[in-house]
Amino acid sequence: MLTQNLGYPRIGSQRELKKICENYWADKTGYKNVLQVGKNIRHENWNLQKEAGIDIIPSNDFSFYDHVLDHSLTFGAIPKRYNEVILKKGNTELDLYFAMARGYQKEGLDVVAMEMTKWFDTNYHYIVPEFYKDQPFKLFSTKIIDEFYEAKQLGITTKPVLIGPVSYLLLGKEKETGFEKIDLIKNLLPVYIEILSRLDALDVEYVQFDEPFLTLDLTEKDKKAYEYAYKELRKAFPRLKIVLATYFEGLGNNLALTTSLPVNVLHIDLVRAENQLNDVLALLKEDIILSLGLVDGRNIWKNDFEKSVSIINQVVEKRGIDKVWIAPSCSLIHSPVDLDNETNEKNLSAEIKQWLAYAKQKIAEVATLKKLITNESPASTLQKLEENKIAIANRKVSKIIHNPAVKERVLALKEQDAERLSPFSARKIKQQELNLPIYATTTIGSFPQTAEVRSWRAKLKNGTFTVEEYDNLIAQETKNAVKWQEEIDLDVLVHGEFERNDMVEYFGEQLDGFAFSKNGWVQSYGSRCVKPPIIFGDVSRPEPMTVKWTAYAQSLTSKYMKGMLTGPVTILQWSFVRNDQPRSETCAQIALAIRDEVCDLENAGIKIIQIDEPAIREGLPLRKTDWQKYLNWAVKAFKISASGVKDDTQIHTHMCYSEFNDIIQNIADMDADVITIETSRSQMELLDAFADFKYPNEIGPGVYDIHSPRVPKREEMVQLLKKAKAVIPSDQLWVNPDCGLKTRGWDETKKALIEMVEAAKEMRKTEEVLSADLQAN
Repeated sequence: MLTQNLGYPRIGSQRELKKICENYWADKTGYKNVLQVGKNIRHENWNLQKEAGIDIIPSNDFSFYDHVLDHSLTFGAIPKRYNEVILKKGNTELDLYFAMARGYQKEGLDVVAMEMTKWFDTNYHYIVPEFYKDQPFKLFSTKIIDEFYEAKQLGITTKPVLIGPVSYLLLGKEKETGFEKIDLIKNLLPVYIEILSRLDALDVEYVQFDEPFLTLDLTEKDKKAYEYAYKELRKAFPRLKIVLATYFEGLGNNLALTTSLPVNVLHIDLVRAENQLNDVLALLKEDIILSLGLVDGRNIWKNDFEKSVSIINQVVEKRGIDKVWIAPSCSLIHSPVDLDNETNEKNLSAEIKQWLAYAKQKIAEVATLKKLITNESPASTLQKLEENKIAIANRKVSKIIHNPAVKERVLALKEQDAERLSPFSARKIKQQELNLPIYATTTIGSFPQTAEVRSWRAKLKNGTFTVEEYDNLIAQETKNAVKWQEEIDLDVLVHGEFERNDMVEYFGEQLDGFAFSKNGWVQSYGSRCVKPPIIFGDVSRPEPMTVKWTAYAQSLTSKYMKGMLTGPVTILQWSFVRNDQPRSETCAQIALAIRDEVCDLENAGIKIIQIDEPAIREGLPLRKTDWQKYLNWAVKAFKISASGVKDDTQIHTHMCYSEFNDIIQNIADMDADVITIETSRSQMELLDAFADFKYPNEIGPGVYDIHSPRVPKREEMVQLLKKAKAVIPSDQLWVNPDCGLKTRGWDETKKALIEMVEAAKEMRKTEEVLSADLQAN
C-alpha cells in the first residue's frame, strides 16, 4: 500500500509567494529573487511530504500565479497580443507569464489580461486558455521537466502533475467561431508526448493527469477525445505509470468510460462522492490501483480515522493491499498550510483547534491511515487513533455548536419571508424618486486598502492603538473617500470599507457560530490570499455590523450612500463550513442574520443596499441534475436576506467571474432591483444571457477589469457601454467597475474612475442627442 498527494499549497507557510510577487510587480525586487523564493517553497514542500511519510510526492503543483496558466505557457497557447511583450527588451518568460495573468501597461505597451474564472465549484480562480481554429501548440516552457529534475537533485523522485489534455481544452474558451475547442486534441497531444518523452529520459516513474471533467456531464465528442488521448499516450509510453486523478464529484455516467481508460492508477474523491465506491469497485479492472481520496482536501475538519479505516479495509478485502493507495480527496491548494502556526487562542480556541487539520496535518493523516492498515509503529499509531476518536466525539457533543433559538427561527420561516412587498415593476416606479440619471455611476464597494490602513487594523489588534484612535483614523479615511467621490461626480457613493479586512471574514467576526484563524490563508488567485472563516456552530447576529460606518458616511454627503453587505450564499461558500448539518440549513441561518442587518440599514436612512453574491454560480453542483435542488435553497436564502425592506429601498447584488446562461432564470428569481456583473474581460459577452432572457431588472455591466493594474482609456469604456446598450435598454444600465477596488492602488483607481464617470457622461450626451433628434422628427 502506498500513499500519494495530489498537490500541496504553493503560497509558502508565511505567504512568501504573495510577498515576493507583489514586490516584483512593484519593481522592489529582482527576477532572480522571485525564482529563489519559488525554489525555497518547492524544496520545503517536497521535504515536508517526504518526512511525513508520503510515498508518491507531486511536482509541478507549484505555480507563481495559476497552474492552468502554467499549462498555457508550457503548450505555447500564448495569444498573439503578447508578442510585443515577448519581444520587449529585458523581459523574461516570467514577465510574459505575469502579463498574460495581469495585463501589461508600461513603456508604451498596453495589453489586456486573459480572462479569469472560477476553478469548478471552488473559490480559486484560473486564467482561461484562449483557443483558435486549427491552433498549433508547441513546447514553450519546460517548467514541468525542470521541477522534476530539481526534486531529483534533492534525492526525491516526484510524480509530475499535468492537467489532462481533455480537461485542459475544456477549461478554455473558443475565441472565434467555426470550431469546438475539443477539436484541438490532435494538435495538443504531441506536446504532451514530447513532455513525457523528456521526463522518461529522466527516469520518471509516475505521472499524474488531472481530469476533473470526468466528474461532469460530457458530450459524446468529449468522451471520444478521452478514449483517443489516453490510447495514444499509452501507445507512446507502454511502461509509463499513469495516475488518473478525478475529484470534486463522483464519476456517475462517466464511470464506464473512466474505468476503460488504459491507466495504472485511478484516483477518486470519497469525500465529495462517498457513494460512488461500490460502483467503481464493480467496474475497475483487477490490475488497476485504486487511490482512495479519503482526507478532505477542501475543508479543515479532522479525518474520522475509524470511518476511513473501515472504508480502506473494505477495499483491501476486495482488491488486495497492493492495489490500494491512500490520498487526500483533491489537491491541498484549497487548504491552509499548517495548523501549527495557529498559536493564539484568542483567534482559535483549543476546543475548536482540536477538531481541525490543515495541509501539513492532512498529509500526516494520510500517512497515519496507512500505518493503521499496515500495523506499522503500532504503539504510536494507536495513540493517534485514540486521540482522533476523542476529538471526533468531543465535537459531536460540544455545547458551543448548537443554539436552539437559531434553529427555531429557521423552522419558523414562511414563504412570504422570501418575497418583497411588491413586484419589481411596482418597486421601480417608487425607486424613480431616487432621481438617478441614466447610466448611473457607482463602484462595487471597496476602495484601496493601503499598507497604512492595514497597519492601523494590525495596531488595533495588538493593542498599540486604542479603539478611539483607530476609529478617528478610519473616519478621516472615509471622509476623504466620500469627498473625492463627490469631486469626480459619482452618482451613488460607497464608504470605502476601510474598517474591513476580507468581505467574508469581516462579517464572520461579528456573527456567533464563527471562529477565525490567524494564519489560515488559502490562495484565491495569483498573490491574492484569503483567510476563510470557520463556521463551527449555529449562526446568529448579536448586534449591527455595518450601520455605524455606513450611517457616518451618509452623514457626510447629500448623495446616496450604498450599504455594503456580503450575501448568505457567498459567506457560506467562502468559509470552511461545518459538515455536521446540511449546508442549506447553515445558509438559512446566515440569511436571517443578514436580513436583520439590511433592516437596520434601512432604519438608519440608507436607501440603497448591496448584498454581494459573487459565489452563487460557483456553488452550483457539478452535475446539472443536482442544480435545481441547490438553486432552490440558495436563491431563497438571498431573498430572505433582502425581503424585509420597503419598496422604495433599492436592493443591489453583485456577481463576478460567472457564466450566467444556464441559471439566468434563477438570477431573475433573486429579484434584486440592480445586479452588477463582471463583463470587461469577456468584452460584454456575458450580457448576451441577460439580453436573450429579456432580463427585466437593472444591470451594471463592469466596464473595466480591476484584477489588472492597467488604467483603461475612456474610449474603451465607451465602446463597452455601446456594446451593452446594443443588447440592454439604456434605462436599465448602470456604470461600474467589474469588482471591488480593495486590491488596487489609489493612483490607478482614481485615474480609472475619473475616466469611467466621463464615459457615462458621454453616453448620456449621446442619448440626449438621440432623444432630441427623435422629438424633432
